[in-house]
Amino acid sequence: MCHVIVTCRSMLWTLLSIVAAFGELIAFMSADWLVGFPRIPEAKIGHHGSPEPYQPTLGIYGRCIKVTGHRRGILCGPYAVHFGEIASGFWQATSIFLAAGILLLCAVAFISVFTMCFQSIMKKSIFNVCGLLQGIAGLFLILGLMLYPAGWGSDKVLAYCGPDASPYKVGLCSLGWAFYTAIGGTVLTFICAVFSAQAEIATSSDKVQEEIEEGKSLICLL
Repeated sequence: MCHVIVTCRSMLWTLLSIVAAFGELIAFMSADWLVGFPRIPEAKIGHHGSPEPYQPTLGIYGRCIKVTGHRRGILCGPYAVHFGEIASGFWQATSIFLAAGILLLCAVAFISVFTMCFQSIMKKSIFNVCGLLQGIAGLFLILGLMLYPAGWGSDKVLAYCGPDASPYKVGLCSLGWAFYTAIGGTVLTFICAVFSAQAEIATSSDKVQEEIEEGKSLICLL
């Protein structure tokens, strides 16, 4: 018989796990990791007045630039069609570590939805297993974020950030929201890994066992 167990701590852990996974995924796909120095696009023929300056952005594999004559003005998309075209070997390693971490986080986020009905897998607590996976994912994310600044000396970054850019020195660029989102998602991942133990305690408490013995199939506790 399936017992649906809902507690505040287990639901909070599920919500935070989903937020961490989506936050890291959105950051990884974004082109707003680096914000380039202001530049003025080339003016169109017959256009009067000086065009407004803009700041291009550069991601791990994508970029946003202003294209003269483009109907939206800003064109975003991948600059690297193949994995080998990513700006540097450090960013390629960053992509691998971040992708591995995000894959684990998405798997945990998917599993967490079903923890209301299933609290164990192969006689192991599903919360403990998910917490372990989140801890491993967090380590992958940290490795990726530590390697990312090492790629700031690549030719691609120099074109966006000026000749002063070098490994761990951003030059004329500034860090975009995607980088900070990735850091926040990594911190949240470790919080979820620790908090999974509290979710396990909440769903296996004496009060839960008492309600199961009473024959209840839906158990809601604070």
